[in-house]
Order: sequence, then C-alpha cells, then structure tokens
Amino acid sequence: MSCYLNALGVICNLGAGKAAVAEALFASDATHLPSREGWVPEHALPLGAVDIALPAPPSALAERDNRNNRLLLAAASEIEADIRAAIARYGGSRIGVAIGTSTTAIEEATQGIDGYRRDGAWPAAYRYSQQELGAPAEFLAEWLDLGGPCFGISTACTSGARALISAQRLLRLGLCDAVLCGGVDTLSRLPVNGFFALEATDPEGCNPFSANRRGIAIGEAAALFLMTREPGPVQYLGGGASSDAHHMSSPEPQGLGAQQAMRAALDDAGLDAGRIDYVNLHGTATEQNDQMESIAMAAVFADGVPCSSTKALTGHTLGAAGALEAAFCWLALRDGRLPPHIWDGVADPNLPALHFVTPGSRLSAERPHRVMSNSFAFGGNNACVILGDAA
Repeated sequence: MSCYLNALGVICNLGAGKAAVAEALFASDATHLPSREGWVPEHALPLGAVDIALPAPPSALAERDNRNNRLLLAAASEIEADIRAAIARYGGSRIGVAIGTSTTAIEEATQGIDGYRRDGAWPAAYRYSQQELGAPAEFLAEWLDLGGPCFGISTACTSGARALISAQRLLRLGLCDAVLCGGVDTLSRLPVNGFFALEATDPEGCNPFSANRRGIAIGEAAALFLMTREPGPVQYLGGGASSDAHHMSSPEPQGLGAQQAMRAALDDAGLDAGRIDYVNLHGTATEQNDQMESIAMAAVFADGVPCSSTKALTGHTLGAAGALEAAFCWLALRDGRLPPHIWDGVADPNLPALHFVTPGSRLSAERPHRVMSNSFAFGGNNACVILGDAA
C-alpha cells in the first residue's frame, strides 16, 4: 500500500516555513548557528534557536501554552488548510496524530521547579501535564478536534523518524485515513547542560565527519507532515528501525544496529541500496557516532552514495531531528537540490571515505528519485526512512 506525504510544515533556526528553510538550507547558510551565552554557566555555545515570535494557542487551550507547543503550532499553521481539507474529507475520527519529542515542555518545568525551590510553592502557571511526552500530540488533537489514535513517541533522537514509521503503520492497518506525524523539540537548559556535562558539545559549532570534530551543537525545530494514501508530491516508501541496546549513550562501534535499520528500510521500500540517490546522515560530529555511521554506510552502500549531515546548519534538534531531516529530504525531492555537507574538509583517515554533497549539487535528471534519512539515538535506538518522487 502506497503512502504519501501530502503536506509539510516546518520551522527551525533556518527560518519559518518551507520557502525560508529551503533557501537557507540549499544556500549553505551557516550563519544561523551563533554562539549564545546564558545557557551553560560561564560558557557560550552555538545554538540553533528560532528567533521569531511564535503563535499562541487559542484561549481554550491556554493551559497547554508552552514554547514546545507554540513551535509545533507554527509548523501546523503552515499546512492548516491542508489539514482542514483532510478533516472535511475523512472526518476527525479518522485522522491520527503521532508526534516525536524528547523534551516537550521541560524548560517550563525547570522554571517551575526553580520557583518551588525559591518560594516554597508551585508557580500559578505551572502544569505538570505539560511535561508528559504525549502532550504535544494531545495539543494538536485538541486544537483540531481530532478523534483518531493520538500518541507521543520518545525514543531520544529517533523520535521524529519513528513517528513517520508509526504513521505508515496506522494507515496500513486501516485505523486512519490520514495521520499528522513529525517531531518537535525546543531548546531547554536541561539537555543543553546535559550534553555539555558529557563533553559532547563543540564550542565552535558542528564539524561532522572531520578529523577535527569535537561534538554537537543543539538546536530546536518542528516538522509536521500530513500522511495519507492519496497521491501527493512525495511518496513515503518505507522505514526501518532497530534497537541494538549496546550502551546507554554510546553507539555500537561497527554500526550493526544502524546497518540493520537501513536494510530494514530498504526491504520495506522494496529497494536495493543502489537505487538510493542521497542519504541525509545522522552526522552529529561526535567521535563515536561519526565513526560507526561511516562504517555502517560503507557496509550498506558499498558503491557509495551522495550524502551529507545538515547538523552544521541547524544543530542537533534532538527529538525533532528525524522529522526535520526527513523534511530536508522532502524539500530535496521537490526542488531537485541536495542539502550540502558543511565541514572543514579535513577527512578523518581512520574512517571509510563517504561521498559528501558539495554546495550547489542537484539530483540527476533521471527520475524517479529515492532519498534516505538516518537517525540514531542513545540506547542503541536506530531508525531510517526512505522518501521518493510520487509515482
């Protein structure tokens, strides 16, 4: 059964909406990841923040007002007309919601805890329920009055990709006629300081697959798709996932779980590796992730494939990353342009060589095109999705 990504709403540090994001992405505009103070004591870090005003929820949903939901609402608003048309076509009870996140409203929760420690009472605006990992999905369902399956997915940095995989299953099972799926995460002090404490952040930015790589930068984003069985601009061809459970925070060194997820996605899509035109790499610029992903890519794509990590432009958007980078693949298929690999060009001689995309590169004139997006996470959680031109 074919599934399609009929509409995309997206917001991140590169801009609000598909047009702004595509312009900065394909222009290799790395100016959107400036160093910022005040997030980690006595240090400045590059952060991919969204620096525009975000829409507030309607007054009826005031108790769900937080930055995470505002970011998600901004992405949803871009495709609200498409969503409303789907509701009119299928009915709200036949539309599901699957949203990946890893932090939801943890920044507001942190502020609430600070207030409790300071004043001995919870602030009036504090709502514990906003921390729940299903809260973003529930917010969308309540805003749109949807009655289909509604749930959050929190598998760390594969959350957004796993939401797309789950959406396809809901359609395949006949439980829904349309699914709103994607991911959202906002900048918050808890994960930023956590990655800093792990010595996983690079104060200079993000330099994926370089011999000089030192770690990640953190960003925020929301990417939301409307997936249906109705033909649309981009086809969702398949997805694969695995859990190698190698270590709490370190990937399996040979990328065995990553290979399993990529091969599962290829099998689900009915493709062999030679039919893939581009891969968006997880590419965090941490020593161990880039090492294992290089090995996994060389094993699955023995003849090579154009690939890039876009995290040097956006930072790592955590639970939103899988959805955001699938959005970049969606834009690549729409525009025929490939997201560039931004780094210092100093290859690590200890890693298998990959075919990195240079600025200005395009998909070939021969269609159809198929593109893959990789997402890997703490705990050995791996996910991969494949998109293609509509048949």
